[in-house]
Amino acid sequence: MSAATEPKQDRSRATRQRLLEATVECLATRGFHATSVGAIAAEAGISRGALQHHFPTREDLIIAALDYMFGERTAAARALTPPTERGAARVREVVADLMDLYMGELFRAALQVWTVAAADPVLRDRIAPLERKFARGVHSIAVELLEVDDSDPHVRGLIQATLDMARGLALADILTDDSRRRARVLDAWSDQLAAGLGIA
Repeated sequence: MSAATEPKQDRSRATRQRLLEATVECLATRGFHATSVGAIAAEAGISRGALQHHFPTREDLIIAALDYMFGERTAAARALTPPTERGAARVREVVADLMDLYMGELFRAALQVWTVAAADPVLRDRIAPLERKFARGVHSIAVELLEVDDSDPHVRGLIQATLDMARGLALADILTDDSRRRARVLDAWSDQLAAGLGIA
């Protein structure tokens, strides 16, 4: 490979990355239907022609952005580090970290796509396996961080309830800042979870 080819490929990868990031930003802040090719190109700071060189159609770009979003969410989950606390304080730390996975731009962007996918079988078929894979991965990480055995159905149910609660609290934060109530709920649930898991 020539030295001239490598910088060109680097520029192409950088442009593609900017487009994916711009798509997520547009989905999160403008919604699915307002995330047009023109809006994405403007957000990325490139021409429509350059965008269509990488992604010929809006659908191609949205699907690529979905893969990118779930990849980023999965990477964030895998990057969670074991808590420094022990006992019930450890549980609180893990619950807070899990909650953070469902907050922010990636979740907001994914929510826009989920809403459309509910009425679009083609998009739903594309997104459902990604979401299931993400959910399994986060569940496994939660088991590891909490240092529990989820072969026990009771333990498995408690962890699933924790993840469902985190998703629901993130949804509640979409329209208004729900941080104060969320903090109270997380504290109360962390105590219940620690007791349910037999962690003192």
